[in-house]
Amino acid sequence: MKHRMIIRTAISMLMAATLIAGCSPLAKIEKSGDYQKKLAYANELYARKKYTQAHDLYESLLTVYKGTTQFENLYYRYAYSTYYMKDYIQAAFHFKNFVDYFPNSPHAAEMAFMQAYCFYKLSPQVELDQSNTEKAIGQMQQFIDTYPESDKVEEANKIIDACRAKLEEKEYRAAMLYYNLGYYQAAAITFNNVLLDYPTSPRSDEYKYLVIKSEYMYALNSVPSKQEERFNQVITDYLDFMQYYANSKYAREAATYYHLAQQNLKSLSHE
Repeated sequence: MKHRMIIRTAISMLMAATLIAGCSPLAKIEKSGDYQKKLAYANELYARKKYTQAHDLYESLLTVYKGTTQFENLYYRYAYSTYYMKDYIQAAFHFKNFVDYFPNSPHAAEMAFMQAYCFYKLSPQVELDQSNTEKAIGQMQQFIDTYPESDKVEEANKIIDACRAKLEEKEYRAAMLYYNLGYYQAAAITFNNVLLDYPTSPRSDEYKYLVIKSEYMYALNSVPSKQEERFNQVITDYLDFMQYYANSKYAREAATYYHLAQQNLKSLSHE
């Protein structure tokens, strides 16, 4: 008997909750055929930061208002509600669509920036695939080129710098992995590529030093017939290092490999 009473109570509570939900303002608005009321209530929800509910109402009104004077503001909030729901892929799509629909809108530059910013938000940790980081750079640069007078240009440049720093770090880690695994030729090539890709990096002297270090280890572990050529490459790159980074904190360590390469060449010449 007690078990049945518990079940009845639970059913009664569920029915009451369903009835209350059915009588909620949102439920009434959703059932209403008054589109102006729906739009007004969606705007109210948006203002109250109820983005998921606002988004659903806006979505139901897209085809109703498309082509009308109210569609621009509706779609503006719809795109942002998607962004605030953290659905950055869809948000980027809608921000782009806004610019395509309303290229002369006072919000066009803002929305172009937000499209690029969505890819920045999608940019993952360094060790993961950086496709979205590259997209963020490309989209931010396109934004700067299209809207050079925008007050968002400075922020866009900072985001580009942050994204490039992430890509640089990923390349550096790949080169260090090669070195730590004993793949010295691959390490030297990859460190050199990092230097070529980011010549103005504050770490450029470190990358050049690591090229020299990797090349030395590669030469040291090479077959005798290849060692002379490879130790000479160490010397060539050291001289290049000193031309550009004579005051580097890595200069002394780079010189160590230079002198070791010279000693090995002398030993080879006496064999």
